[in-house]
Amino acid sequence: MLGYYQPKNERMLFLLLLTAILTAIIVFLAKYGLNYLFVNQKEYQLFLDFSLPYRAIIAFLCLTWCALANILWYRLEEQSETQGRLLAAQNLAKEAELNKLRHQLQPHFLFNSLNSVYALTIVNPTEAGTMITKLAAFLRGTLKRDDEVWVNVAEEMEYIQLYLDIEKVRFSHRLTIDVQIEENTLGLCLPGTLLQPIVENAIKFGLYNTSAAITITIKVKLENNALVICVANPYDPEMTASKGTGFGLSAIRRRLYLLFADSNLLQTETQNNNLYITTLKIPQKDDKNDTN
Repeated sequence: MLGYYQPKNERMLFLLLLTAILTAIIVFLAKYGLNYLFVNQKEYQLFLDFSLPYRAIIAFLCLTWCALANILWYRLEEQSETQGRLLAAQNLAKEAELNKLRHQLQPHFLFNSLNSVYALTIVNPTEAGTMITKLAAFLRGTLKRDDEVWVNVAEEMEYIQLYLDIEKVRFSHRLTIDVQIEENTLGLCLPGTLLQPIVENAIKFGLYNTSAAITITIKVKLENNALVICVANPYDPEMTASKGTGFGLSAIRRRLYLLFADSNLLQTETQNNNLYITTLKIPQKDDKNDTN
């Protein structure tokens, strides 16, 4: 019965009353059944009458223990199922928010690129055609990787190179990219499309406030079992926008927190030579590499 009906906490007294009634029925049936079987043994009948209260107490305790153990078992089972459903719901919500953040990071880059294509169609149609081709390849790669949560460094840097080729078409000789990747990091994993907003942020704050040529440096290395990616760009200390508090970096911090429950994996700093450095750390574990 308890397998189909679980009493609430306020009805536990009713369960104890039901157990007492069941105990009385068992003791009553046992008394008259044993008296019937041993009708000619007066001493045993006297023993049955004498031990009746003790047998009733023992039967009540046993039935109560069985009932409470049964309730505890089913409630633990129900709690485990509820916890499983809650965990599944949290995972679905986390994945939905991750997908939302990933898709929010792309449109502003696309709008900027389309504006540049429009400008190039007037002054340099050949370069505009080249940029459209590279932009199509970049967007095709974005759609292809849309369901991939984890990618290795080699794949991510190939994806970033497409983006950098587009930016080089936009800014021509003004933009120089220095990429330094340690060989032992190429097989390591990181969340897909995570690096592109950081590089875009560096180009934006490095180029938009100056007409001079600049160099963006990207360094990828392994430190203390963590993939470390440093992106450095020159900046104008008088421009408040160079603090890097825009949507891009905040969305990346949020995404990293959802994946690792750590809000300190993305750090920014400035140096005396007007250099702005964004450092991204991705913890590496075997289970992450297996998910790729």
